[in-house]
Amino acid sequence: MNKKDITIGIVGLALLGTTVAGLTGWHNERQQVNSLKAQLADAQLQEKRSTVVRSISRQMEDIAYQQKEISDEQREEAIQQKRTADEMRQRSEVERMNALVAQQQAMESEKQAQEALQIAENERQIAEHQRIQAELSKRMTDTLSYVALARSLGSLSSTQAQVGNTELADLLAYASHHYASRYHGDVYYPAIYQSLMTASQSMKTWPEHNGWLMNMGYMSEDDDRIVTCSTYGEVKIHKKMGEQLRTETLLSNKNYDFRDIYIDEGVIYVVSRNGHLAIIEKGTPRVIDLPGLAFPISMTELDKDNLILVGEHGLAQYNKQQKMIVATKELDFKITNAGRYNYMPALFDDQGRMHLVKDLNTLITSDNPVRGRVTAFASSKNTKQRAYGMSDGTIYLYDEQTGKTTKLEAHLSRISKLKMNGNRLYSSSYDGTVKLWLTVSDKIVPITLISAGSWITNFSFDASKNYIWIGDQNGDLTVALLSVPMMVERIRNKLKRDFTTDEWNYYIGRNVPYESFLTTKGKGVAK
Repeated sequence: MNKKDITIGIVGLALLGTTVAGLTGWHNERQQVNSLKAQLADAQLQEKRSTVVRSISRQMEDIAYQQKEISDEQREEAIQQKRTADEMRQRSEVERMNALVAQQQAMESEKQAQEALQIAENERQIAEHQRIQAELSKRMTDTLSYVALARSLGSLSSTQAQVGNTELADLLAYASHHYASRYHGDVYYPAIYQSLMTASQSMKTWPEHNGWLMNMGYMSEDDDRIVTCSTYGEVKIHKKMGEQLRTETLLSNKNYDFRDIYIDEGVIYVVSRNGHLAIIEKGTPRVIDLPGLAFPISMTELDKDNLILVGEHGLAQYNKQQKMIVATKELDFKITNAGRYNYMPALFDDQGRMHLVKDLNTLITSDNPVRGRVTAFASSKNTKQRAYGMSDGTIYLYDEQTGKTTKLEAHLSRISKLKMNGNRLYSSSYDGTVKLWLTVSDKIVPITLISAGSWITNFSFDASKNYIWIGDQNGDLTVALLSVPMMVERIRNKLKRDFTTDEWNYYIGRNVPYESFLTTKGKGVAK
């Protein structure tokens, strides 16, 4: 190869190298341009982002400034509120202190007021006590005065009734009860009660038997018919119809001397002193002899199936189911009276003893706490008292709890019957009276309920305790009203006029306000 070719080759290579190098540089320059463009684009994008970020930052800064302003305002407001709160707290503390001072002053004032109130209350109580005492004294004076007036009017009523001046007697009796009840006096005081009995005309008598009317008994609590027996051998049954008495004779035989009646479930048992027992069932009488029992005087229940018949010297047991005498027993003492005590038959002998019949062969014997012949006996389980009626008219009231015996004297002859109803003791006597004794009184004063003209042998009350039935030696059957309210109602219905002014001033007094008992029906309304 020649030199020219070499030179051309070298030049070509150099051109080629230069071309390659130029191409490479161009390429690199292009790449650098593209990179710069990319960087420029990134820078422009970054600038846009920065612009956005700056915008956002400015906005955030503005917001922050706004929040700062708000915070500053809130801080200022909080400071202001704190200042206000401090001022209010200080004011509140001042007011609290003022309130404490005021409270202390109020407590002191209240204490002083309480002390003043207590003083005033004490003075009021003293004044009230004095007023009450004055009123009590006045009421006591008025009460005593009016109760005394009531008793006086009762006595005047009885006097006017005796002389036949019934209109005035009725007015006086009514006024007597009026003032006694208004001022809480005792309407059972003898003068008052007797005037009511007389003015109410509450007693009615029928001649029913030929012999002595010895005993009586109701058919039952629900049956108001009453059965009576007599010493003339009569057994009769009666029913009150208004002011009339309807009577039916169940048995009449003068050979019998009936002394006592016992009624059980509609069956009537009547014992005769001459040794017979009459049994009347459904209106049909049957009479059996009592050969082992001399002089029967009484009978009572032993138990639900048996009766004890009491003779002067013996006992007989009658069985109601077998309808016959099942046993008899002789006694070595004389029986003067029979009754009941502690749900057992009680026998009283002539030696001052009481015998309780537990059964026919068992007698519980004890001495009576009183001396004398017992002719009537009654007791009360509620008050723990026993009453002994004697042949001389004396009544002894014995208290089982204290052992104290009280002697009651008012009857003039033999006590024929006693009955106790709680603190009320009723007694009848051959002196012709029935009396009521209130056993709770410090001084037991009798009230005469009935005063008859013959010996009273027996009495009984109806179921309501408003009426008392009485039998006497003449064979008369008497019924009397005992209820004070019913008596007063009868008198009220009888009143025909009021007191005249002169009568009022004379009997009751000018100082007592006038009252019309007729037009107000006893309600006591002043004219």
